Amino acid sequence: MTPPPAPHPASAPDELLALAAGDLPFALIARDPATVELLTGDVVDVDLLADIPLTDAQGAPREVLALVPFRQVRERGFVCHDDGVPLRCLVVGRHVQLSRTDVVAALPATVVPLHDAGFDIADNEYADIVRRVIADEIGRGEGANFVIRRDFTASVDAEPLTAALAWFRALLEHERGAYWTFLVSTPGHIAVGASPEAHVSARDGVVTMNPISGTFRHPAGGATVETLSEFLESTKETEELFMVVDEELKMMSAVCTDGGRITGPHLKEMSRLTHTEYMLRGRSRLDPRAILRETMFAPTVTGSPMQNACAVIARHETTPRGYYSGVAALFTPRETLAADDTTHDLDAPILIRTAYLADGRLRVPVGATLVRHSDPDGEVSETHGKAAGVLGAIGAVPRDSAAEERAAPDTDADAPVATRLLADDPDVAALLASRNARLARFWLDPQGADAGPFAGRSALVVDAEDRFTTMLAHQLRHLGLDVTIVPWSAVTEAQLDAAELVVSGPGPGDPRDPDSPRMRRMRAIVDGRRASARPLLAVCLSHQILADSLGIELAPLERPHQGLQKTVDIFGQAATIGFYNTFTARVAPGTTSAGPAEVSADAASGDVYALRGPGFASVQGHLESILSRDGMTTLERLVTDALA
Repeated sequence: MTPPPAPHPASAPDELLALAAGDLPFALIARDPATVELLTGDVVDVDLLADIPLTDAQGAPREVLALVPFRQVRERGFVCHDDGVPLRCLVVGRHVQLSRTDVVAALPATVVPLHDAGFDIADNEYADIVRRVIADEIGRGEGANFVIRRDFTASVDAEPLTAALAWFRALLEHERGAYWTFLVSTPGHIAVGASPEAHVSARDGVVTMNPISGTFRHPAGGATVETLSEFLESTKETEELFMVVDEELKMMSAVCTDGGRITGPHLKEMSRLTHTEYMLRGRSRLDPRAILRETMFAPTVTGSPMQNACAVIARHETTPRGYYSGVAALFTPRETLAADDTTHDLDAPILIRTAYLADGRLRVPVGATLVRHSDPDGEVSETHGKAAGVLGAIGAVPRDSAAEERAAPDTDADAPVATRLLADDPDVAALLASRNARLARFWLDPQGADAGPFAGRSALVVDAEDRFTTMLAHQLRHLGLDVTIVPWSAVTEAQLDAAELVVSGPGPGDPRDPDSPRMRRMRAIVDGRRASARPLLAVCLSHQILADSLGIELAPLERPHQGLQKTVDIFGQAATIGFYNTFTARVAPGTTSAGPAEVSADAASGDVYALRGPGFASVQGHLESILSRDGMTTLERLVTDALA
């Protein structure tokens, strides 16, 4: 995170009185325990992320705070309900640092009553949506997890800015563990919140992402080691976090030359909720606006794979998202340019745990992450917990005073709050650390730069709308291959003919669907490559298409393997691999061949895990996933088979 500016002699009361009395656009941001940053300036709305005005007419760099709505996913060709909410930029003319204690004292302590409060979607209706997503989307191979939102709404009679300033004060006083606590006021729009999650930051060429998933709602009286341990031992919560780490590593591999490395897991302890999280870091030379574009948006608030998640959201959410699940992006000019000559650092939290106020209506959007074993009633409860977390923090509903006393004992008002962190308990720390025993060391350890066994050779990776291909390409480069990624819809016959190795990638959907242009094109790629007898590696969806071309039956699994880790036999060697499939190729148990192909299948079910034959190899699992402890060694074996 870019450090705030040096203290300014202006006093907090004077500054805040001026804000309350006028209509000047401004932002208040708390990023550390001692200070609040005040930003004022002019508002400019732009169409594209690349249009964010980071320089003035003379080319001099300037600071900009941008509110990026969910509708910007259109820039990546993804679908959404387009509500026309602007990509709003506060071009900062003045940035000062104020004492947090003074700010709290100067802000109004007004209790803002709410009227006609409740969710826009009834509990039973939301539970039905959960069931449909599990059955019709996850159950049909459209993806591993999806986030579907509902909105808590209410009428507010108070003067909007007074209400927002009072809520901001309540957040400063009662919320803890937030990455940003903020209030942004621009014409016709007010947002106030405490986001727990940094989506992406870039400082001095180092990109950081912070996937957070798994929500533990504190019981009355506060969380304990015992209640938290039960949450940490949950298979659903653990796998949910692993899936979003995989999805954000896809993004990191797209923007970082070194692919990204994960550290953690950690606890994100807030006043009423606790989350589990990892940190991902890598190096990038990209413009920060390009980094933001390539990482739209966090899987923790959309789902995976990203492109299909947006389509699922459009099918099951009937209203636009506005700024929910977008980001607040602060672009700060660097004092000195780094070797990459990038002029700005970036700090961008996700716009969640946020209340929006417009036209006398309060809106608090919340969502639940739906996975293959979600309980509809449990997901309903999770949305209640998240909404209550925001409403309790801003003082709109009664707070759990016992929980607050457990979370933040009395301290000197001018000192950072000392908290009794549950993560410091040795049993909790051991439970967290034990999660990494399941993960691939490739993504946990520093990655070496030694030349791989296939140095001097090249590969063309065909992306079938799952950016696991960026992670796969990164691993192939570590094996020495010169790799190019091309979307299925753009790859040409000339590119395929020129490729030494074609890697036909994974993707969502039913491989048997004759009406899908994507399936038809991927089938043509696999068939054409086999017919030419030139090297082919097929992964997941493409593995199923290859199996079908060999006369092997395709069938839906009884329960989808989305984010499932299994130890399977791959041509005589046991391999622990992550699976993200709803369909499988299946042979009679004991079958070891199909035409020219050698078959590696489950001895009991006949589910086919891998194929190899003259010039081709394939695998059902995702060797690039963090769940694939044996991913790199298995990938090297299969590439060797394909090139042979």
